[in-house]
Amino acid sequence: MADSIEGRYSYYQLKETADYLKENINCMVPKVAIICGSGLGPLAEGIENPIEITYDRIPCFPKSTVIGHSGSLVFGCLSGVPVVVMKGRFHFYEGYPVWKVTMPCRIFKLLGCSFLIVTNAAGGVNQRFKVGDIMMIKDHVFLLGLSGNNPLRGPNEDMFGRRVPSMTNCYDMDLRKHARKVVKQLGLEKKFHEGVYASVGGPNYESVAEMRMLSTVGIDAVGMSTVPEVLVARHCDLAVFAFSLITNEGILDYNSTKKPGHLEVLKAAKAMEGPLQDFVKEMVKFMGCKKPCNCGCC
Repeated sequence: MADSIEGRYSYYQLKETADYLKENINCMVPKVAIICGSGLGPLAEGIENPIEITYDRIPCFPKSTVIGHSGSLVFGCLSGVPVVVMKGRFHFYEGYPVWKVTMPCRIFKLLGCSFLIVTNAAGGVNQRFKVGDIMMIKDHVFLLGLSGNNPLRGPNEDMFGRRVPSMTNCYDMDLRKHARKVVKQLGLEKKFHEGVYASVGGPNYESVAEMRMLSTVGIDAVGMSTVPEVLVARHCDLAVFAFSLITNEGILDYNSTKKPGHLEVLKAAKAMEGPLQDFVKEMVKFMGCKKPCNCGCC
């Protein structure tokens, strides 16, 4: 059954939300938005002069209900660049329609962001991937979208973008090129991969048959997020960089008794906190701060 679009927020309702946030961040204009996946909220810890606003204070914002997603926006500077970090995302499996899951991306655009970094915890379909590896996303397969649950479904908001956006160069080539340099600089080459990410509905983990199907069609990692947000970000012309932290190995053997679990995901994310923070800081630095921000740290 296709996702309901009833009650979807208009451009002007979202602008009211953005205006509320601007009033609470001293009119700072973030350049980069960062969405943190499961257990990756600590990416926000390096922010200077942080201003944290919990989701329950923000008009129109949903609530995050998943362990490892704390539920707040953090504004400040990272690597001398004004940013907004989303500590805790929303998921289709929490019961939200996909347009509501992706609504923050339009808020980021209205706040003045030019770039979006999307992170996630994912299962490794590619059998070369190990827990703790990083996969830079070069393309995606959106299974929810193929079944009709697309966040762009319904009347188009022309103020954000055109009716039928292209997905060519969806994951910005220049940003991916720089990421390869950063990986070498940080000595992470052995843990770094590029690949195709599949987005599924969840909340259950994939069956062996599903994993085998995904592997057959060229999927390298699978998760329950990211692509809906990327579609909306590209619709409103945000440049996107995305990566997966491999937190569990995909099970393709019918005789296996292994069972992936959410605590395993959080443990893997915790183990990679330091390297991931360094990686994101370098990517943010590259995205740059063309003008000094108002928070006095750059």
